[in-house]
Amino acid sequence: MPANLLRSDALSQIPWLIHGFSTRAGGVSDAYGGHALNLGYTKHDTHGAVDENRARLLRSLGAVGNGDLWPLVRLKQIHSDVIHRVDHLPEHFLAGDGLVTAAPRLVIAIQTADCLPVLLADSKRKAIGAFHAGWRGTLARIVEKGVGAMRVHFGSQPEDLCAAIGPGIAACCYTVGEEVRERFQSQFAYAADLFREVTESDAVHEKYPLLFMTARAPGHSDLGRIIYLDLREANRRQLLAAGVRAKNISALDFCTACRTDLFFSHRAEKGLTGRQMAVVAVS
Repeated sequence: MPANLLRSDALSQIPWLIHGFSTRAGGVSDAYGGHALNLGYTKHDTHGAVDENRARLLRSLGAVGNGDLWPLVRLKQIHSDVIHRVDHLPEHFLAGDGLVTAAPRLVIAIQTADCLPVLLADSKRKAIGAFHAGWRGTLARIVEKGVGAMRVHFGSQPEDLCAAIGPGIAACCYTVGEEVRERFQSQFAYAADLFREVTESDAVHEKYPLLFMTARAPGHSDLGRIIYLDLREANRRQLLAAGVRAKNISALDFCTACRTDLFFSHRAEKGLTGRQMAVVAVS
């Protein structure tokens, strides 16, 4: 059974590029429902199942030559702005949240279960990048620095880059604290556009308001505030700020927390979940 991969229409137009965003379907793991394509070495799954899932991923991607699977480079992700250039499979496990390469037949990968994966491709120089953007990495400008890393290592010009933002937790579900909003406000002039605030809707409060009477005016306890962060828009803005053309930026319109039938979601599944991969390679 092949792994079920989603692809960006824009990246699919680049003839030398292969890429994909995995879903939870098409694997052999039983830890997170039957036939799950868990691609992370989690404590609930076996290494044998994950290894087979990764092999299925590479075969579905077309990352095979002379019967051998291409090397898969991944990171120990640490929610940082650390980006590594790789030209071959590293001897030691690298810690960071971004990978760039121009080496052919080398698959670079980012693991996610709500954070955003962002893939970059230089259509002229055959160079690629893969980045892990949770709120901490986004705050640290991981994709903006990724564009800079491709310029430094490969001479990439931002106007030649094509970007694809993969499935992640969307603004409909991604609640954060006030401290996160304040940190974004200190870094980005457009921070107000990234957040949405609503008053907590509590059915019990609305049905039985007398239960919440207090001595303080106006006579009822205040409903709590809920703050939502749009990570997708935050990373789109960073790409624009780095010089990537708006027409060259695309996003897969899926929310991992809403669609646990299709994706793993750390938040929606309360940590008991697997990992997706976003993968890209120069063929």
